[in-house]
Amino acid sequence: MILVSDNLQVTNPVVSKAMAALDPQPVCDIVRQCLERGAQAIDINSGPLGKGSSDKMAFLVETVQEMTDAPLLLDTANPLAMEAGLTVSKKPVIINGFSLEPVKMARILPLAKKHDADIIGYLLNTDSSVPLNADERLNIASRIIQAIEKEGISPDRLIIDPVLVPLTWQQGPYQAMEVLTTLKMLPELFGFPVRSIVGLSNLTSGANSLKKRMFMEGVYLPMLSAAHLTLVLMNIFHPETVAIAQACKMLKQNSIFSWESV
Repeated sequence: MILVSDNLQVTNPVVSKAMAALDPQPVCDIVRQCLERGAQAIDINSGPLGKGSSDKMAFLVETVQEMTDAPLLLDTANPLAMEAGLTVSKKPVIINGFSLEPVKMARILPLAKKHDADIIGYLLNTDSSVPLNADERLNIASRIIQAIEKEGISPDRLIIDPVLVPLTWQQGPYQAMEVLTTLKMLPELFGFPVRSIVGLSNLTSGANSLKKRMFMEGVYLPMLSAAHLTLVLMNIFHPETVAIAQACKMLKQNSIFSWESV
């Protein structure tokens, strides 16, 4: 699994203030800390943005790329901001993301072809509601692959997000198991080993206890690894979860084991 940091978010007042002032230093500090804690990719979650959206996204992409060669995920529902980030990027980035929602199909999906970018497809209904089970998710996955092929995008540019919901939602634990089933069945559905991503932090959204949050992340993460998850979007500042992720990667490397590396 590739560890993707979800810590660069506009909901963080430090990031929000830095964006408003176009001040790179606070952003650089956060990115540096993420990389030091094991991040292999950075998700830039700018939110929908408002006035000056293009300038703000361009600022974030340029600032982060000055810090690292790690892959970047551009996370915004604003197509103008998304295109601004793609335009200034000096390295390949991942569009995060699109769904069958008509506006996303019309305004976000074409950007993947125009800018030759990988793109994350969310397994959501056309009204952005979450499917009830694995069968519904797989049906949506089939429609997504048809959509990107129709757009002239190679299927290997697609990364599937089966959409993990909080445990506190109705049928939250059941949904968590259905996500695992979906991940295991995707290669059979597509006929090739499709890449996948899950937002691990979603699982424990709303939890007041950090200890309990990391405990449940630590329980679920090995299940995701066993289901052949490709990328995990996570709070890289949760050290116990990161340690478990590293251990999962170590066990799947099929190389000589050493206790010194644990």
